[in-house]
Amino acid sequence: MAQSTAIKNLLKKLEYSFTDPSLLDEALTHRSYASINNERLEFLGDGILNFVIADELFKAYPDVQEGDLSRLRANLVNKESLAVIANSLNLGEVLKLGSGELKSGGFRRPSILADAVESLLGSVYCDGGFGPARNLIVRLYADRLASPTDLQSLKDPKTRLQELLQSRRLTLPHYQVIDITGQAHAQVFHIRCTIDEMEIEVSGQGKSRRKAEQIAADKAIEQVNDRWKKTK
Repeated sequence: MAQSTAIKNLLKKLEYSFTDPSLLDEALTHRSYASINNERLEFLGDGILNFVIADELFKAYPDVQEGDLSRLRANLVNKESLAVIANSLNLGEVLKLGSGELKSGGFRRPSILADAVESLLGSVYCDGGFGPARNLIVRLYADRLASPTDLQSLKDPKTRLQELLQSRRLTLPHYQVIDITGQAHAQVFHIRCTIDEMEIEVSGQGKSRRKAEQIAADKAIEQVNDRWKKTK
């Protein structure tokens, strides 16, 4: 069967030619379209992607500890990053989606696009082995791997607040649920964060306790830094 222009353009961007074209077809088939779809290849591609990115980071950051390496990897392989890669490959144009997903704009949905990238990696591995799959990942991530990432920015606000206070030998913050509003399926948590030593009290709201605590911690960081500047 003749390849469409969109598929030819995809292969050109991948810089890879499939020995078994059916693997590419499977990688681009969403579960809403057919029972034989890309979920298994996605599983495989996810594992390969995580390993290759971990290996590249391990070599690129010899002095970075495990926790920060994990954060760096998570930032590179998350749904948002994979969706950006999918868009650079124009994957939305070649995905096979069921009518429901087509009508709801599934070809633009980050989760579907991210899964398709992982499936594509899995299909290249099955077709050509680890070498070509690794080369493709490194090529797709070349710019991201070459650009140093601010490790501090990858830490969640609660961790950053704790480290900030510890660096100044101050007591750790206290988080307290002050209210939970909304119906059971759409609760909003209201959290108070206090730093007694600095007489700081801020609040945060979120759809989960963790999110509300992070928002409150972010506000607390600003106040701690402002107070610190005034004392200099």
